[in-house]
Amino acid sequence: MKERKKSEDPRLTFLNNISSLVTSVSDLDRLLELIIESATEVMGARASSLLLLDKKKEKLYFQAATGDKKDDVKKFEVSLGKGIAGYVAKTGKPLLVEDVEKGSVWDKKISESIGFDTKSIACVPMKIGEEVIGVVEIIDREDGKPIRSGDMDILMAFANLAASAIMKATEYKKMVAENVGLKSQLDERYQIVGESSEIKKVIADAIKVANSKSTVLIEGESGTGKELIARLIHRSGPRRDKAFVIVNCGALPETLLEAELFGHERGSFTGALYKKIGLFETADGGTIFLDEIGEMSQTMQVKLLRVLQESTFNRIGSSVPITVDVRVISATNKDLSKRTKEGKFREDLFYRINVIQLKMPALRERREDIALLAEYFLLEYSGDRGLKKMEISSEAMKVMLSYDWPGNVRELENAIERAVVMGDGNPIMVSDLPIGKTDGGFDGGVEVGMTLRDAQDLFKKEFLKKTLAYTHGNRKKAAEIMEIQRTYLSRLISEFGLRF
Repeated sequence: MKERKKSEDPRLTFLNNISSLVTSVSDLDRLLELIIESATEVMGARASSLLLLDKKKEKLYFQAATGDKKDDVKKFEVSLGKGIAGYVAKTGKPLLVEDVEKGSVWDKKISESIGFDTKSIACVPMKIGEEVIGVVEIIDREDGKPIRSGDMDILMAFANLAASAIMKATEYKKMVAENVGLKSQLDERYQIVGESSEIKKVIADAIKVANSKSTVLIEGESGTGKELIARLIHRSGPRRDKAFVIVNCGALPETLLEAELFGHERGSFTGALYKKIGLFETADGGTIFLDEIGEMSQTMQVKLLRVLQESTFNRIGSSVPITVDVRVISATNKDLSKRTKEGKFREDLFYRINVIQLKMPALRERREDIALLAEYFLLEYSGDRGLKKMEISSEAMKVMLSYDWPGNVRELENAIERAVVMGDGNPIMVSDLPIGKTDGGFDGGVEVGMTLRDAQDLFKKEFLKKTLAYTHGNRKKAAEIMEIQRTYLSRLISEFGLRF
């Protein structure tokens, strides 16, 4: 037994030890870097690279590299079939060139550009099944000796390890996306409730566009259910088993929004302590829902336009392009056509996101659905609290049917939830509903004789207090009802010395 251990190639022993990391490391990018660093160490190479193939563009991109010029080499790309790496990627066959000056396939452009003197190269394909997904190559040996044919087996083992890591990461990503989709479909809160002709038309149109890749713009007031329609489109089409990713473009400042959408490399800016995968990358193969797109800055609009045109972007701090296949659904409570004419929204982006337009009706435009929605929310919230079947009194229902619901379905849901939690019993009475406690004539306490500024400040303060009391201090809900950004709401609360 001891003699067999002595005869084993120590490089194979090392390779077997790190192979267990394929299932234990969740960060694919870091794992590939670890594999290529290990290949360099085990094989005593001066430098090594791992290149991934973009089939659509027929290009190889440097995903990981080692050596003195590792950062410089990542700026280049290799065309399929060109040079040693391109040849191996195209043919799927390993290649050892002991003297590059005598090899007919070698393209010295990259080596000369970065000032790296190359003598020999060994390159092998990475495959999943019979499909080539990239290549792994080593350049020269540290001891000055030529790369031997016996080294090819070790290099191929590293390539297989990297391919296995990519395959497992892909399967894991698919599994996560399927779980997210399943949870979304099972969650009753994502159901669209209504029998009115207005909502039925929107649902029918959403199902029509589900099987296309066209961008969709959903317009409608806050609280009308634009996200529900976006989810319906996603789960009714071929992307239903992939991820559905939501981004609130109005909730984040420009710099944070860019990092959320596109990701960033470690150290790319102050506070970037680790590599972050962007939401566009997370949504690859699925759908990304850009809510409140009208709040997006002009700079971010330009970057989003590039993704829509080329399906390509770069993480912050990286020159390596990432290609994704993502369906984009946007939503807004603004009049984007008007904002475009005013120069506040890019015209070219507006036409890109507005290939298909859906309009969510306000709740006051489909009053016949109010009773259905009220009963639906009543069943949900009373059931959550283990209460027996509750009912709504005829007087309370009359009030709800006559109310205009400026906050739309979201306001109705909040009203029912509050009535269930804070009401005096069953059935729900007019007094249990927040809408039954005001005639809509709220004046904020302003009086004749006040300056305009003082009147405005007093009105703002009282209006904020009333809205926050209605949402039980929930700033997110209050900001949505008032159609302002949460950061602005927090600033107003601080300015007026409110405590919520």
